[in-house]
Formats: sequence, C-alpha cells, structure tokens
Amino acid sequence: MLEADVAIVGAGAAGLSLAHRLARHAPTARPVSVALVNAPPGALRPPRRTWCFWEPDAGPYDAALTASWQRLRVHAPGGRPIERDIAPLRYKMLRSDDFEDLIARDLASSPLVRGVEAAVETVEDVTGGVRLRARTAEGRAVDIGARWVFDSRPLGSLPAARTTLLQHFHGWFVRCRRPAFDPDVVGLMDFRTPQPARGLSFGYVLPMSRREALVEYTEFSPAVLAPHEYRAALRHYTEDVLRLPDAEIVSTETGVIPMTDAPFARQSGASVFRIGTAGGATRPATGYTFAAVQRQTRAVAEALGAGRHPLPPPAHSARSRAMDAVLLRALDSGRVDGAAFFARLFTHVPSARLLRFLDGRTRLLEDLGIGLRTPVLPMLRSAAELPFLPRRPFPGP
Repeated sequence: MLEADVAIVGAGAAGLSLAHRLARHAPTARPVSVALVNAPPGALRPPRRTWCFWEPDAGPYDAALTASWQRLRVHAPGGRPIERDIAPLRYKMLRSDDFEDLIARDLASSPLVRGVEAAVETVEDVTGGVRLRARTAEGRAVDIGARWVFDSRPLGSLPAARTTLLQHFHGWFVRCRRPAFDPDVVGLMDFRTPQPARGLSFGYVLPMSRREALVEYTEFSPAVLAPHEYRAALRHYTEDVLRLPDAEIVSTETGVIPMTDAPFARQSGASVFRIGTAGGATRPATGYTFAAVQRQTRAVAEALGAGRHPLPPPAHSARSRAMDAVLLRALDSGRVDGAAFFARLFTHVPSARLLRFLDGRTRLLEDLGIGLRTPVLPMLRSAAELPFLPRRPFPGP
C-alpha cells in the first residue's frame, strides 16, 4: 500500500494547485507527503479548457499564461462599447495544458509528491485516516492510505437548490488572414447576440494577437443547446457581428458550469474534504472558479503546514452567496434583463471595484453602493421570496 500524509484525487486546477502549494511549503512549515491520484486518459479526465481570472500584474502562474490584458470592453445590448482600464489588475488567460505542464515541471523535482495514474473506486474512512482503492488502466488494483483526502472530482449530481442556471458555452480558436483583433483589449461581454427567453447570452473575445483569438458564445440559461445551435450562434457572432475576415477555426472548446445557490458540502467524511467546483469554489453568479480555487488551496496548505485541521474554508463569503442567490432568482424569473443588468454595472461602477466585487473582495458599503446601480425593486422582490422557495434537485444538463 502506498502511504502519504495527503491524497489528492483529481489533477485539475484544484488538485494541481494544492499539490503545488504543498510541494513548495515554506521552510518553517511541516513537510507534507502527497499522493496525487489522477485518472488515466479517457472519459474520467476533464477535457482541455481555458481558465480566466484577474489579479495584480505579477502572479505565480504568469510563465504559463496564454495572454493577459489591462483593458476590458463590454458591448451594451444596443451595441455601444464600454471600454475600461482595470489597473492595477490584469485579466489573465490560462489554458489547462500549459498550467499542467508548468506544475508538472515543478512537481517532478519534489520528493514530497508522488503521482499515481489510476481511477479511484472507493474512498473509505478508517482508523487514523482514509483508505483509497483505485485501478490502473491495465486493471491493476492500487491501495493508498492517507491521513487526509482532498477530492476534486466533479459531483455526480448538483445539490438541491432554489435556483440553478447553467453557464454553457462553445468557443472557436480562430486565425484570420488579416488583422482583426486588438490584442490589448479583452472583449468580456458582447451583448449583440440574440437573447434567450430566460437568462442572457453574450459573445466573448480573448485576443492572442492581431490575427488570433478565442471567440466564444455563452449563455446563462436553464438548459444547454444542441451542437448545431452553438455552431449557428458562433457563425452569426463571428460573421455578422464581428465581421471577421476569412476566419479559420483552429480548434474548439465547449463547457458547462453550474450557477446555483445550492450549498456545497466541504466535507464528505471524517478525513475527506472536497475542493474546487465540488467544494463550492465556483462563483454562483458568474461561473468564475480559478481565483477561488487559489484561495481555498492556499488556506488548506497553510493549515496542513501548521498541523491544523485542514477543513477548506468557504470559497465565497455568506454575503456574496446571498447576493448571488438574489441575482440568480431575478434572472431566472425574468424580472431582470441580464444583458442590461451587466452592461449597467460596467457603465456606472469603476471596473477595478466591480472586479473586486465579482471576486467577493469588496466591503459592505461598497456592496451597497453597487446594489443601488441595479434594478432595486425587482431585486428586492426576488430577495423577499427566496426564504419561501423550496430547494429542488436539478435534473441535470
């Protein structure tokens, strides 16, 4: 049996971030041995994906970034562009392959972390810790014993919620024969797209050069679209809205992110904890996850290094989750026009403050000031009815 202080199940953003932090423990911290268990290539591994987040100019993963920007552009539903400088922050684009390669190089030289390629079948609390049973791609059984387990695998189903929308998207990495993009500005939300009956839609443009970009069509709505509907939406956006010259599709990206006011359990056993999206790291009203994962894994690594109980802290404050629940209800009920809502915020709230708000880092008075820039009566009505709404299971995408 392989023995370690910590077993991390899943090597996505959360699992790799935690392993990386534990491998680079401060000299004053207690060394922690790690078994990083990742499923073999196949259906149990998540597809390649892109994470975006914002932080001050220098960050720990800058060497792996695809691009970063200090200016954001939002197109209001009528087409009016709103462009803002977000200094001292930068909006950063990180592709999962590049992140994995960066972390793998660091972990390769660490005596504390051992990688195991196997699919975990059972996680069982035992005296003094946890026992994992896993199986390799060749069918060989692997047993792992650990004091603590941090499980980042996706949940089989979402917890019951009052409101659940899906952020679902399809993107094209495109290359144009002639310059078509401003590489200094990210197109964060472009509402010149047909809006669904419930929720909202927008285009998203991440330029990597004057001729290359990731262009996505995104919806916040109750159900995903058929593949041909995403393709049609992207053709409309690239050809009719952006008018891209001779765009060649180099590769594609598809994803679904739950936007829900469901409570996520951070502990699933006496010594078993959930991290990442499974542990509530996804911001309910925006779908952003990567920055919260960094806060969550930093706190866990500090607790382990200090010999404390390593229950992951809530990824988002109670106040942030409450505000998100109100917005989700307002969007789902149709009381608030989502495109107009976000365009108004970017018009009237300084961008750096708004990004701090979306990251849950603003103070109460700042939150109240931003709240006054929203449709107050529909939001108050949504807030008033939340305590009386039942929590129901989500049928799934």
